[in-house]
Amino acid sequence: MRRPLLPLLALLLAALLAAACGGAPGPFSRDADDSFDDDVRDARALSEEFWKQEFSRYGRTYRPITAFIPYTGKAGPSCGGQKAVPGNAFYCPLGHFVAYDRAWMESLWSEMGDGSVYVIIPHELGHAVQAQLRTGFELNVQMELQADCYAGGTLAALVGSGALQAQPGDEDELLLSLESAGDPTDDWLNPAAHGTAAQRQQAFARGYGGGVGAC
Repeated sequence: MRRPLLPLLALLLAALLAAACGGAPGPFSRDADDSFDDDVRDARALSEEFWKQEFSRYGRTYRPITAFIPYTGKAGPSCGGQKAVPGNAFYCPLGHFVAYDRAWMESLWSEMGDGSVYVIIPHELGHAVQAQLRTGFELNVQMELQADCYAGGTLAALVGSGALQAQPGDEDELLLSLESAGDPTDDWLNPAAHGTAAQRQQAFARGYGGGVGAC
């Protein structure tokens, strides 16, 4: 039912990307030859630098995550006694760290492009921001969609500042990454709900178009 929204969101993101970077050529990275590890490192560093500046604007101090942990399969760190699962990335508020299944994220990077990294990592750091702001939510899906919105706002700021460049087709990478992570049903009462593909794409586009203040 919501599928017709996807072309509209693609057009919106395409227009926003073109306006932000003036149509400059280049990938969603600082160098066309960036590797997966380069993109992961940059996505974390640039996103945290953005939030450091954003917090400073309002007289607050951003607290960087304590660790950024790659893992494989079931060998990831636990969070409050809950074990890490394969094919996932998560923020742990108890240790204030982010962990990610490296093989899974690299496969997304290979199949969907570097846009996947610049969705996943800013999303998880968005949860770190929520923890610092002590943002409250009635439903898990509300928290997840705000993190998607934060990811869009973060990426827009990085492209707008020239820290990253974009090229035609990058909007497709972003939408594909969000679509692949969408819930199959619109069950907001599910405690694990993250939002459908269309909802996640809309949240990301809202942040990209209006900045993190729109989230």
